[in-house]
Amino acid sequence: MAATEAFAPAKINLALHVTGRRADGYHLLDSLVAFADVGDRLTVSLADTPGLSVTGPMAAGVPTGGDNLVLRAVRMMAAPVHVTLDKHLPAAAGIGGGSSDAAACLRAVARLTGRPVPDAATLASLGADVPVCLVARAARMRGIGEAVAPLSAFPPLAAVLVNPGVAVPTGPVFAAMERADNAPMPASLPRWPDAGVLTGWLTAQRNDLQAPAMVQVPAIGAVLAALGAQPGCMLARMSGSGATCFGLFSSRAAARAAAAALARPEWWVRAVTLR
Repeated sequence: MAATEAFAPAKINLALHVTGRRADGYHLLDSLVAFADVGDRLTVSLADTPGLSVTGPMAAGVPTGGDNLVLRAVRMMAAPVHVTLDKHLPAAAGIGGGSSDAAACLRAVARLTGRPVPDAATLASLGADVPVCLVARAARMRGIGEAVAPLSAFPPLAAVLVNPGVAVPTGPVFAAMERADNAPMPASLPRWPDAGVLTGWLTAQRNDLQAPAMVQVPAIGAVLAALGAQPGCMLARMSGSGATCFGLFSSRAAARAAAAALARPEWWVRAVTLR
């Protein structure tokens, strides 16, 4: 096998509690994460010289230098491969695009070369979202991202993702939090028999980065208001450090109708299923 393909789904933080800060400055998280059926696609090929090509509708502005997470993943695996990244997710959007790309690259390189993927603690050095993106299904993520527990049962969620076209750097959002020692989610997560019960439970959870992100990027508030006003929207919340927000809907039909109603030139809008 000389080449292989991989899918890098959008990561959505359904809840994101910031529970502390270590002496080295890393924040401690407790997050319920799910993955959408939209994302980027990678083709990984054996090559004499490692490299990266970026194509797709969101390719503009994606760095192709050594700091790109995909290339860092290639170096971590010490793999002689070339990666073509077909970019469909907005960058710096709170949906783990770069981390999911890196995780997809790791999976592809392992499949192509037989080399083992490093452990979660090593992967976390690429970014807090990389270990959970390697799992690429609903999970609880804790610590600095290295503690990932996949969920055995998780009802699919009909959702709409909206990004207002504004990049939000993660660092300033964390720095603007009033406090970093917030309460975690319950020690044991309940079993959710259906999407309605899960959504009801989520309403009692939080994204501790939402308020500071809204101060820096007021467009996030406009997106949340627009999502919440759509028929069938049961919960509207920001994902990650923003600016992408999600709305959870009573049905896939309601999500598709909301996505059509929310469409505008400056917004990236997708109706998705979260799993």
